[in-house]
Amino acid sequence: MNLIIQPDDGLTPILQAVRHAKTKIDILIFRFDYADLEKALEAAVARGVVVRALIAHTNRGGEKGLRKLELKMLAAGVIVARTAGELLRYHGKLMVIDDELYVLGFNFTKLDIDRSRSFGIVAKDPKLVKEATSLFEADSTRQPYACNFDRLVVSPESSRKLLKEFIEGAKKQLLIYDAKISDRAMLKVLQARAKDGVEIRVLGKVAKNAEGLDARKMPSPRLHVRAIVRDGTSAFVGSQSLRKLELDSRRELGIIVGETAIAKRIQEVFEADWEKTLTKAEVKSAAAEKSEKAEKDEKAVTSA
Repeated sequence: MNLIIQPDDGLTPILQAVRHAKTKIDILIFRFDYADLEKALEAAVARGVVVRALIAHTNRGGEKGLRKLELKMLAAGVIVARTAGELLRYHGKLMVIDDELYVLGFNFTKLDIDRSRSFGIVAKDPKLVKEATSLFEADSTRQPYACNFDRLVVSPESSRKLLKEFIEGAKKQLLIYDAKISDRAMLKVLQARAKDGVEIRVLGKVAKNAEGLDARKMPSPRLHVRAIVRDGTSAFVGSQSLRKLELDSRRELGIIVGETAIAKRIQEVFEADWEKTLTKAEVKSAAAEKSEKAEKDEKAVTSA
């Protein structure tokens, strides 16, 4: 697996993947305003790649743009489908390029990619790729989707169960990026973990009366991703906040990552963002605690 970090990595990883596609590209679009990516998709069609685009039937304020994009893609030879209207929104961000799956926390827009904190996961696991392709085909043909893999987190089918289990598995720490945590059941799960001694820090917002959760406003850049790092060893990255609508009434997509290296890297980014929220006194206190811990660790090694 590979990690994409925004705004650091920019559009480059996406463009390179599209430009090197050999056989197929499936892309789910909620928002889109990158001309370079549009041209890259058109060029892929021209060299014989089968490009399928599933475009959201609605978004807030941009429906005319979506319909314009739809017509341009159809003219370029892209196979275009529009999402059904049963769910309030199709908010997921996904691409399957040949044998690689891209699960993204950001839309294909300059605001999300150039000026927002977000992440994306690139996976080659054949089971994940197969499951994502099945989801794409079900939504494109407006057929029911049945979840068959517990690492692809899909709202509304599996997200509540999988995210609850992921949170409950925390033993020491949960670091969360989330625009607004408000789902009552999820708040109860988080508070239960906090009561058991799990450190929970949130960059974003949390509903009132959420005891045990240290929530702070995300500093610059703008927050867009939804992500959770559990105990520094596993992570969730996706589009669903811990809100009832996003868990139960919208198409949202995420992925659970078991690779420690990726979880640690997201943790490093979180800690850097978190440090920007600290007062001078808190920074000094944190440095003292870190120094004290290092000294204790050193003594423990020496005595052993």
